[in-house]
Amino acid sequence: MQTPIRGLRSFCVAAKCLSFKHAAAQLFLTPSAVSHQIKQLESQLDLTLFKRGTRSIELTSAGKQFYQSIQPIIHQLESTISEFTNTQENKTIVISLPEFFASELFIPQLSEWSEQNPDINLQLETVKSGSEPSQIADLSIVLANGKPNASIVQELFPIRYAPACNKKLYKKLKNSGFKALQNTPLILHRARPWSWHQWADNIGIDDFDPKQIIQFDSMYGVVRAAQQGMGIALVPLPMSKTWFSEELLVKLFDEELNTNDRYYLIQHENMESKVELTVFADWVKKSFTL
Repeated sequence: MQTPIRGLRSFCVAAKCLSFKHAAAQLFLTPSAVSHQIKQLESQLDLTLFKRGTRSIELTSAGKQFYQSIQPIIHQLESTISEFTNTQENKTIVISLPEFFASELFIPQLSEWSEQNPDINLQLETVKSGSEPSQIADLSIVLANGKPNASIVQELFPIRYAPACNKKLYKKLKNSGFKALQNTPLILHRARPWSWHQWADNIGIDDFDPKQIIQFDSMYGVVRAAQQGMGIALVPLPMSKTWFSEELLVKLFDEELNTNDRYYLIQHENMESKVELTVFADWVKKSFTL
């Protein structure tokens, strides 16, 4: 019976981090899939490679010996595949990123990357906020409330939320103060259903009782609805700066909502063997770390 390479790869990653959960995050698999692959490998070898506890795992003596023997081989195999791939004329990087980040920040700066790296192709996989990144991505930019569980994570910048509406609605509401919140629809992203209440609590508004709350499943929908005059939206900054500079939106109140929401760049364990991935990751960190 042939031993699948993916099972050896899963074993090496799990042996390095001593966690099926962490290994799964690095391999873009489920923990159960990693566990299943390793059980298959143990069955083929007729060896127990891990001691499995309730919340932890550790290598057995045989597991340690097997890891020391197989890890250099797997590393060399990956390096050989990467070197062969890098000799091809067209190199392609697949990057997963939230759609609003892509449209408002990433794409406007993409021409700089293209001019500097004409021999490297990019394939963008956009996802809605709160969704899992694409599993085929070489690198991922994610929005998370806390540091993601992955092999190599770089914080890019935090975001804050500002109450905003279009100019016509602003002129109508600007002299109403916080009373405007009682008779105007409030717009937010469904991933943060209590954000308006958090904003009100933070600035000390008593008996906050909005007339109507409208939720969207995309941040672009939130901002677009506010620009169309549907109501007052909690708009993320700094991604929405162009909407304000072009006066498509106006801040109705100066008070902003600060949260633990941050954008992160996730790099994968074997990326150091691909020069183009390192170059691209460095450009992302240089361009979007605030």
